Amino acid sequence: MEIDAQTFLSLYRVMLTIRRFEERVQDLYARGFIPGLAHLYIGEEAVAAGVCANLREDDYITSTHRGHGHVIAKGAELKYMMAELFGRETGYCKGKGGSMHIADMGKGILGANGIAGGGLPIAVGAGLSIKYRKTQQVVVSFFGDGASNNGVFHESLNFASLHKLPVVFVCENNQYGISVHQKRHQPIEDIAIRATSYNMPGVVVDGNDVIAVYKETYKAVKRARAGEGPTLIECKTYRWRGHHEGDPNQGARYRTKEEIEEWKKKCPIKRLEEKLLGEKIATKSTLEEIEKEIQREIDEAVEFAEKSPFPELQDIYEDVYVPESWG
Repeated sequence: MEIDAQTFLSLYRVMLTIRRFEERVQDLYARGFIPGLAHLYIGEEAVAAGVCANLREDDYITSTHRGHGHVIAKGAELKYMMAELFGRETGYCKGKGGSMHIADMGKGILGANGIAGGGLPIAVGAGLSIKYRKTQQVVVSFFGDGASNNGVFHESLNFASLHKLPVVFVCENNQYGISVHQKRHQPIEDIAIRATSYNMPGVVVDGNDVIAVYKETYKAVKRARAGEGPTLIECKTYRWRGHHEGDPNQGARYRTKEEIEEWKKKCPIKRLEEKLLGEKIATKSTLEEIEKEIQREIDEAVEFAEKSPFPELQDIYEDVYVPESWG
């Protein structure tokens, strides 16, 4: 398939926005401006960008605890994201959700999730809704290699395949479930082979190659929209930072600095930048201008967050669901 220059530049812009946003969060978190936990997406940008570039605005995604990249790629506004991270009432979840729970139903972002694999059944439910409503929408469920061991992973793939639901399951295999390498928690090398058990396509893709991710997702989304059922895409990638900000020495307890440096050489943004310049798809000045625009937008997002008020104390009782039977 041919990819036009506009799409190339859009993929570059999204990846760079994610990278610069996360780098700013890294700095703000270290200086105590952001409470709670922060799991950064640095190094994995090609997955979110390549996948979401194939989605319509009315399509859905379910995200994970490492979800900033997903929601940015789906079109979330940086100022509302930053305000949420700061715990301010102008944030996406009124400052009550924080880093792991950003949602924007208007953009099809059904919520990031602090539970490993928690978004899988939500995506299947959305897919069932689409089938009943006959809207030809698609749902993408992002999850990690660790979540693929959970029972809910198998239940979700089984149900989605049985009913031919328009769900694309995207496994971001960044090699580690917190501090445990994949080799220590799975007897298989490729998670994608599990798709065979549920009679759906399963493909492995270089998760640091945004073009490869884009092309595989294009096929999976086209298949889902045509009513042919789900696909499992496994993206092999790597997180540069630790499991969360505060993980000592970027996770040096369970992985080597040499391993981290080897993966940094596969930087998805640098790889696309070299392609854009080498094939004269873009000029250096064009990319520099994109960088300036992104930095300006992030600066404005931080300023918006800093000037936004905290929720009032009485708001602690708002937006809380308690079943009536609990009385």
